[in-house]
Amino acid sequence: AIASLSLCPGRQRPRTAPVSKFSYHKIAILGPGLLGGSLALALREQLKGETRIALWGRRAEVIEEARRLAIADEADTDLFAVVRDADLVVLCTPVDVMPALAEQIAGALPKGALITDVGSVKGPVVEALVPIFEKHEALFIGSHPMAGSEQSGLHAAKADLFEGSTAIVTPHEGANPEAVEAVRQLWSGVGCRVRELSPGVHDETVGLVSHLPHFLAAALAEFVHAEDWGATAFCGNGFRDTTRIASGPAEMWSGIFAQNRTAVIGQLERFIASLTRATDALQSGDDAEILAFLQRAKAARDTLTPSS
Repeated sequence: AIASLSLCPGRQRPRTAPVSKFSYHKIAILGPGLLGGSLALALREQLKGETRIALWGRRAEVIEEARRLAIADEADTDLFAVVRDADLVVLCTPVDVMPALAEQIAGALPKGALITDVGSVKGPVVEALVPIFEKHEALFIGSHPMAGSEQSGLHAAKADLFEGSTAIVTPHEGANPEAVEAVRQLWSGVGCRVRELSPGVHDETVGLVSHLPHFLAAALAEFVHAEDWGATAFCGNGFRDTTRIASGPAEMWSGIFAQNRTAVIGQLERFIASLTRATDALQSGDDAEILAFLQRAKAARDTLTPSS
């Protein structure tokens, strides 16, 4: 059972479900970037002072900015002051630093505390973090809100960032059902449509629709820069739209690719094979195949809805 969670009436927020049917004394958010800052703002708006929102960051200047902007009820560089007495902890740091952070905080959390994250890779994170927290009688349930933009940092945070986006909850085998439900309601409460996938299926799926596209956008931007960046003086929205996500923080994406290396490599290999077939048709003058290729691509793209 989750000792620190108790049932209570949901609190309503316009256009969304209640943040949770569980009550929290204190929610700690570790990482004051775009996602962490936006989650703090969304929860403050939703909970209206009924739950204390605490924010932790490594850099003093970022924490000062969080205090100035009133992002959370408390903001501090003291990790243990932020997590102390927290019923719920949300890890909003890069995925590659989560295991070390979990080792630091696990012993300081109340028994029965619930921990989740926003990481874009789930298999390695779940495998590493579940035993760390279970050893201290706390519960980890992986999750991934697919929200954000090419912008990063606290200055880009906004309370409605999660509205209409998809959040994927990734329970591991034997996960506590109450904890899974609490994490589902956390994300539905800030405006997400919640789906559930196993950690492994998540990494293959998100690799295909998020990690692979980012890699390709980065490759295109880097290639054009090397070929003739001056040509971009003549570009329209097509090039800007296609490469927009390449502006995402390189350090964060480097960590994502390292953690989801196997899935991304396999998808890149299959993509290169597909691209080679299209290139061969172009080189051989097979205009009918090029037309068919473009028609298939258009039909596929046209099936996307605005919320896809």
